[in-house]
Parts: sequence; structure tokens; C-alpha cells
Amino acid sequence: MKIIDGGICAVDGVLASGSRKGKYGVTIILSKGSTAAAVFTSNKVLAAPVTFTKEIIKNGELSAIVANSGNANCFTGEEGMKDAKEMAKIVAEMLNIKPEDVAVASTGIIGRKMPLEIINPLINESAETLGNSPESSFAAAEAIMTTDTFSKEIAVQTTLNNGSIVKIGGITKGSGMIAPNMGTMLCFITTDVKTSKEELTEALKKAVDKSFNMVVVDGDESTNDTVIIMANGKSGEIDENFQKALDFTCIELAKMMAKDGEGANKYMEVTVNGAASKKDSEEAAKAITGSSLVKTALFGADPNWGRVIAAVGYSGAKMDEKTVDIRFKSNDETVEIVKKGIIIATEESEELKAAEKIMKKDEIKIIVDLNLGKYSATAFGCDLSCDYVKINSEYST
Repeated sequence: MKIIDGGICAVDGVLASGSRKGKYGVTIILSKGSTAAAVFTSNKVLAAPVTFTKEIIKNGELSAIVANSGNANCFTGEEGMKDAKEMAKIVAEMLNIKPEDVAVASTGIIGRKMPLEIINPLINESAETLGNSPESSFAAAEAIMTTDTFSKEIAVQTTLNNGSIVKIGGITKGSGMIAPNMGTMLCFITTDVKTSKEELTEALKKAVDKSFNMVVVDGDESTNDTVIIMANGKSGEIDENFQKALDFTCIELAKMMAKDGEGANKYMEVTVNGAASKKDSEEAAKAITGSSLVKTALFGADPNWGRVIAAVGYSGAKMDEKTVDIRFKSNDETVEIVKKGIIIATEESEELKAAEKIMKKDEIKIIVDLNLGKYSATAFGCDLSCDYVKINSEYST
């Protein structure tokens, strides 16, 4: 497997584009006659485009996606559903495809009517400028940004067991309201693998569980979360090599979101090893990553490992404090904080001084070993800064 250029347009036959006007943007992705699968938010309040797309993707067939930023089209009632259908209809007419083969996704402020007088011209502009180039993918990634500070895209290729080469490309947006399960994020993935709806759905769910469901920026879960994958069937069939490449694609995009957390200065990666069950490893990793106290310690470069062990304790994971190891790591530097329940980084120790140095880095890894089993999980997050409060106190103004 290797990383290649082109984002979603690295896949032959995929066309994309994006257009913006002020805080509003529209992205269109075209991959005619694709097999499709999707994962959505588990929030009980569902945005109109989520409800719409859930229904039209049931048959596992899709030709296009239209996504907008600047308005969530959520808590907008029947009018919101009408607007989502209108967006799909316009795209279908312009691209000569069926409206029921167009997925719709939105991100932005909840509870405001979709400004179709702004969105529709952007749909027209995007449809007229579709292309299969790195620039086209970049434009699509930029158009769905909200509080993101950079666009997020990646493409990889891998060789399947039968010798054929398959490509996967992805774009995503998201920097705040990120929490398991998923957050205020949209992710669109294209591939040329040949597959059934059932196989593709299983592969996507496996990848999402390892990636987007392990990101915690602020603990809030959005109403609009959508991950869609489209497979045009021009290459070989799904195997374990494809799954590894899809996992890698989603994990890398998840890391980008964590690094771009609203107001974030530092990236945090938390790995919990030696858990008694898979659930225990995941819950403990997410509890540490989601802890406001851990996040603020990260912001202040405070090696307060007590907050880490406290988070493990309330996570629900099986643990024994006499068996726990804790390490802090950044780049090639690693320091033992606790070993088999014994505190190594005591006051005035060299280990504590080393931990203080690590906490000043831009990227910090926290590694916890429960030493109770064989399961492990990694979660992705960031610090909690003063800028986060400022950004979200002014979001709807």
C-alpha cells in the first residue's frame, strides 16, 4: 500500500468539484452506477439530509453526492426535507442521472432554513466545473469546510491478492462537535473495488469503528454525521488488503480532524493495551481522550498523569491499579510514568522532568497498559484551549 496524489479523484471515473460563497459551499462528487454504503450519526435528532440519504441508499446504489456547508438543514421540519429533495433533483437534472441516485449531506448551523437562493447557484457552478484531477478533489474538500482550518483529503492504492491494483480516495470535514459515535463530520470515500452492498457496508463499518468512532474533540455528537463510500467496480474484489487500505484511509482522515480540533494547539493519541476485552480498550481510550481535565492539562503542558488514571477508572473498563503501566511519548522520546502500579515519575525525579518536556510538544501520545488481556485500541483527540471557547461562543453570529 502507498499514498498517492489525487484525493477522491485518484479513482478513475470519479468527477468532483466544489464552489464557495462566503460561509456557504457546495461539493458534488459523481461516480455513476456505483455500489454504495454509508454510516450515519446515532443522534436521535436527525438532519433532513441524513433522513433523506438513509432512505435512498438502502438499495446500495448511488451515482452522486451533493453536500453543502454553512447550514445543517436540521430541525427544519417538512420544509427541510423538501429542500434536501430539491438539491438532489437539481443535481440529477444537471448530471443526467436519477434523483434517487443522489445522496445529500449538509453541515453548519442547526435550526435555520436552507438558503436555496445561495445554495442552488453554487450547485450549478459545481456541476459545471466537475473534473478528475487533484485540483478538483481539493476544491471539493475545501467547499465543505466550516470551522476547519485546513482541507482534509488522502488517496492510497494497494495490490489485492489476485494481483489487481485498487485505489481509495477520501475527503472529510470536521474540527468541532467531534465525539464518538462520529461528530460534526462529513466524509466521502471513492474506490474502484468491485463489491456487493453487503460487503461494502461491512468493510466501511469496520473502518469507521477504528477511526471516526475513536475521535474525541469536545464530547458533543452532531445531528448530521455522514460517511459515504462509493465503489465503481472497475478493479478487483474486496479482500483483506482492501480492508487494511480502507482502515488506513479512515484513520488518517480521523487524525487530521483531531489535529484540526477547534482552537487546538496539540494533537493527542491515546492507546490502551492489555485490556480484558475490546470494549474495555475502546472505552478506556475514549475516556482519556475525552476528559476535559486531560485536555486542559495537555493545553497547559502539565504532566498530570493522575487525570489519566482517573479517566480509566471511570471508563467502565476492568482494571487493577496494581498492574497498570502509563507512558508519555512524543517523537522518539518516551518516559515511564507508572510501572505495574508503582509511580516512577515522582516529584523532582528525572522522569517527571522528561514528562514535562514531552508535554510541551505539539503531538503527544499517552500509552496505558492494563496488563489484563490481549486487546488494544487507539483514540484520537486534542487539547482544550481558550480559543475553543471563543470559537463556539460566536459560532452562530
